[in-house]
Amino acid sequence: MSRVCELSGKRVETGMKVSHSHIRTKRRFLPNLKRVRLMSETLGRAVSFRIAVSTLRSVDHREGLDNYLLKAKDAELSLKARRLKSEIKKKKSVAPAALAAE
Repeated sequence: MSRVCELSGKRVETGMKVSHSHIRTKRRFLPNLKRVRLMSETLGRAVSFRIAVSTLRSVDHREGLDNYLLKAKDAELSLKARRLKSEIKKKKSVAPAALAAE
């Protein structure tokens, strides 16, 4: 399983560990990934994702998963998230049309 956030695309970075004597050694910076279930208000169901904790704060800041996905770029999202985004777009476009017909 790769260490990549499904919503933000955050992944493993490389860098150097620098000692007091300035000896540099390669190291890896791993993202803080957690498995969470987020509720989609438009679809009315919960969806499981493996996301970075910093992304979880961003989802809260944008007031929910639906708003986060609609504002996110497709290049950052995983295949699962892109499919969910298209479902949300489809459902939101159908809802105003149904109200106008009444």
